[in-house]
Amino acid sequence: MKLYNTLTKQVEEFIPHEEGVVRLYTCGPTVYHFAHIGNLRTYIFEDILEKGLKYLGYQVKRVMNITDVGHLTSDSDTGEDKMLKGAEREGKTVYEIAQFYTNAFFEDCRKLNIRKPDIVEPASHHIDTYIEMISKMLEDGYAYLSNGNVYFDVSKAKNYYQLSGKNPEDLMVGVRDTVEEDKSKKNPADFVLWFTDSKFKNQDMRWDSPWGVGYPGWHIECSGISGKYLGEYLDIHCGGIDNIFPHHTNEIAQSEAYFGHKWCNYWVHGEHLNDQTGKMSKSNGEFLTLSLLEQKGYDPLSYRYFCLGSHYRNQLVFSYEALDQAENAYQKLKNRIRKLDRTPDLHEEKIDVYQEKMKEAISNDLNTSSMLTLVYDVLKDETLTDFTKLYLIENFDQVLSLNLIEEEIEVDQNLEKYILEKIEERNLAKKDKNYALADAIREELLKKGIRLVDSREGTTYEML
Repeated sequence: MKLYNTLTKQVEEFIPHEEGVVRLYTCGPTVYHFAHIGNLRTYIFEDILEKGLKYLGYQVKRVMNITDVGHLTSDSDTGEDKMLKGAEREGKTVYEIAQFYTNAFFEDCRKLNIRKPDIVEPASHHIDTYIEMISKMLEDGYAYLSNGNVYFDVSKAKNYYQLSGKNPEDLMVGVRDTVEEDKSKKNPADFVLWFTDSKFKNQDMRWDSPWGVGYPGWHIECSGISGKYLGEYLDIHCGGIDNIFPHHTNEIAQSEAYFGHKWCNYWVHGEHLNDQTGKMSKSNGEFLTLSLLEQKGYDPLSYRYFCLGSHYRNQLVFSYEALDQAENAYQKLKNRIRKLDRTPDLHEEKIDVYQEKMKEAISNDLNTSSMLTLVYDVLKDETLTDFTKLYLIENFDQVLSLNLIEEEIEVDQNLEKYILEKIEERNLAKKDKNYALADAIREELLKKGIRLVDSREGTTYEML
């Protein structure tokens, strides 16, 4: 397996700390609004990475946080509190906002066939962990108290700018509009580990701490949750490129200060999804959500197909014209697969060859366009039986997750009429309390591969 490592700026062979086991951490959503499709592109690439590693034979343990606290847009207590803004917008508590948009996020993931990570933890559930980490960093001299807040001293961190490629001059006040003076800091790049003195005085989410009532900074949550569930050595950390600085940079600094050694060897970042006006965001132009695409008639998996056509490290420009092309290609592909003969006739000679090609595409820094091309190569291969093609495509779809193989059993009109008549006959038998006859009808249908499903709304059936 070879991956582009943001830390070293090159494609490297992946070597986990423990042979055959991958400890994977992926930054989760800030749950103050619906995810836009640019956010979801990152989660699609991370899903491909997890499934690709499993296809290669690795055991993967993946952890993801849910950011429901500590999400200020700046470490200088500037910008806006997104959770508070969401609560004010909708007249709810921040806890209600967090739960609603967490559920909405995972519903989007379900529609896109993004597997839910093994462990998903809200940041607000682990306050004791953050306090313990911050206390140790204070004791060891990596952090300091100033005006009621606890800051991390970046001058104590080794290779602080390695991941981002930035330099201290970039963070001098006045160099950029985004750099504002915080007189409580020793250095401009220092960041908050714990707030007790903040411009946001009416927080719902506040906790007791050794330094007063307050709440954690943004970055400590990922270090805390990752360390708790994956241990002090992390193999791969993922996210969007906008997380590189300051979020991931600060994660490295505080984690290595706390653990006392190098924390994570591989950092893998997905590029932006842009529209014609630039980087996609919730405040820029039309707010493009998966639900909006559905309202316009698009299959969510057409969007997944659209994303897989481009490498995760390449910027991708979204337009409805491009999505139309992807949806047409995706539906044509499914139609071709649907027409394949399902008569069992498996030829094993070339299965290993194609599976090795799939592994090569995965190992080549997640080359999803090559993975899709391989599906078409299988379809065009005249030396393969249709059943062998179905076998391989289903095998590849463990990673692609495009629902390429659908179990579609056509029920002719006569059979459907027969089933409906039997359901009605059974309903009458139950009404007459002739349960023996009702059970006999159920068994008769079951022997024909037809299972009855009873519910409050009535009785339906499914083909076995």
